[in-house]
Amino acid sequence: MDRRFLTVLGVSLVFALVVSSVFYQMTSRGSGPKKNEPTDMRDVVVATRPLGIGVMIKPADVKLTKVSTEAFPKGAFSKVEDVLDRPVVSNILLDEPLMEGRLQVKGSGLGMAPTIPVGMRAVTVRVNDVSGAAGFVLAGLHVDVLVTGHPPSGESNMTTTVLQNVLVLSAGQAMQPDARGSPVSVSTVTLLVTPGDAETLTLAGGEGRIQLVLRNSSDEAIEKTPGRFVAELYGAAKRPTAPPPPVKAPRPVAPRPLVMVAPPVAVPIAPAPPPPPDQIVVIRGGQKTVETIPRGN
Repeated sequence: MDRRFLTVLGVSLVFALVVSSVFYQMTSRGSGPKKNEPTDMRDVVVATRPLGIGVMIKPADVKLTKVSTEAFPKGAFSKVEDVLDRPVVSNILLDEPLMEGRLQVKGSGLGMAPTIPVGMRAVTVRVNDVSGAAGFVLAGLHVDVLVTGHPPSGESNMTTTVLQNVLVLSAGQAMQPDARGSPVSVSTVTLLVTPGDAETLTLAGGEGRIQLVLRNSSDEAIEKTPGRFVAELYGAAKRPTAPPPPVKAPRPVAPRPLVMVAPPVAVPIAPAPPPPPDQIVVIRGGQKTVETIPRGN
C-alpha cells in the first residue's frame, strides 16, 4: 500500500476525531441546565371552570398549579382552603388565578348581597316585554328609568326621566347574561342605586308606569330632559301650564254693634249788650248834672 495514501488517511481520521470532540462538547453544554432558568416555584390556586358572580367556591371549582416566584400574582392564593366557601363578586375565567379582590369574605352569604357595594342598594322593579326592552335588559348593562303618569300640577299625563345610567344587577333570577346573548323574558329587573334613588324608584313604581331604556355602557353622560306632555304629541303650541291657584274668599268680618248717636242741640247765643250811651257831666258850683247824648245823632 502506498505510504502517501496511508498518511492522508491518518490525517483525515485525526481531523475527524477533533471535529467530533468539539461538536460533542458544544452539544452537551447546550442541553445542560441553564444558570438563568428559575428553579424557585410556588403553588397558586386557579379555577377549573368559569366562575360567575354569586357562585360559592367548592373544592371541585379550583386546583393548584405551579408558577415561578416572580410570576406569582399579587393577591393570589397558595392554599385551596383559603378560597373555599367564599362567594365570587367578579367573573373568573378558566385557569385564571383566584384573587382576593374577586372574592367576598367567608360567611357573607350566597346570592346578590355580596355583590352590592357598601352604601348602595339593590331595588327590584316589575317589567314586561315592552318596558324590559324586549328581553335585552341583561345583567351588567346600564339603563335609564322613565316614568309615565299624571303630575299633580299638570293638565295631562307626561313622561319624564327620573334616573340615568343605572347598573342592572340581575334580570329575573339570573345574575349572568345568557351564554348565547339571546333575549330572555323576565318579569323583574334588579337595579343598583343609591338610597335616595331607591326612594325615587319606589315612588315612581307606585305613581306611574316604569319604562327601562337601554343605553351604551360606555356612555356616562347625564342629559337634562324637560319631559313630555301628551298634548305635545298632537302639535300643541306650548306645554300645558299649571292652572292658576284658586282665589280665596275674603274672610267674613263680624258686624259691629249699631250705636245710636243723638243729634247735637243748637244752643242760642245771647246778643251782645249795647254799648253804654255817651254822657256829659256838668258841674255848676255844688250842683252836678248828667246829660245823655242819644246815639245816631
